Amino acid sequence: MVISDKPVRIGTRGSKLALWQAYNAEEKLKAAGLQTEIVIFTTKGDKILDVSLSKIGSKGVFTEELEEALRDGSIDIAVHSAKDVQSSLDDDLELLAFMERENPADVLLSFNPELTLDSENIVVGTSSTRRKALLKKFYPNIRTVEARGNLQTRLQKMEEQQFDGLLLAYAGVHRMDYVKWITQVLSFDQFIPAVGQGSVAIESAKSLDPARKEILKQALNHEETAVCLRTERAFLRTMEGGCSIPSFALASLHEGQVSITGGIISLDGQQMIRETFSGAASDAEKLGRQLAETVLEKGGKGILADIRAQQKQM
Repeated sequence: MVISDKPVRIGTRGSKLALWQAYNAEEKLKAAGLQTEIVIFTTKGDKILDVSLSKIGSKGVFTEELEEALRDGSIDIAVHSAKDVQSSLDDDLELLAFMERENPADVLLSFNPELTLDSENIVVGTSSTRRKALLKKFYPNIRTVEARGNLQTRLQKMEEQQFDGLLLAYAGVHRMDYVKWITQVLSFDQFIPAVGQGSVAIESAKSLDPARKEILKQALNHEETAVCLRTERAFLRTMEGGCSIPSFALASLHEGQVSITGGIISLDGQQMIRETFSGAASDAEKLGRQLAETVLEKGGKGILADIRAQQKQM
């Protein structure tokens, strides 16, 4: 099916990892017979590296500039790490596809092959409020330091011995071919990932030509991943959480049944609410909402209020 000779303009951030994701999408579009063009943007989150995400505001910090380009037609699609996409999109935008998910686990990276979270007197770099809070709960003796920047910048900081290890998503580490430095894959029993971790989201303007949208979706969407991500994002949307809120959720799909485990943890790691819901894939978003409503009712509302109050004071 040929829509037009006009190339599909793919918007992306300029980091090596973001470009890997954009090129991966481009390969699939070319395989579907489409011409492509990569358009690179620098986002607010790329420019401000000396401030934590919770201080600069999480909404659209890695997506805002690309979304403006979707609106004015400079690009057809924007390629994002799914975990960076805000829980609610503006009415004129939509998530067109989710690409096949990699292992969503968190991992510990270190140049010391013997380092684990059980090692004594170690310093770990992370910019994630979720990971910091989970470390406080399960590994309270570990000291954390802020580690913003792209993956290469963080590795350089580790080489400069600013910290002993880094907590990162396996997917990015694998895509950048840094698996050799993984010293521990963290268990889902303790470290449930951020919503969307391991997947790539494809965003477009709702005004994009419907026929063009359909062929883009056919080329890029992985349906099993999409069902899981719709479940997780419904949870996040109901929680009204962004990437500065230490909530977590992971859904899986098996024989038409979705199971999702998710919750929230206080910044000091002392309070955690975690629940699991299962049901038919056709009820994916409903399950995500029900999970969030239960978490909020069981004390999540209070934890969320405390987190927001503390972040205002930071």
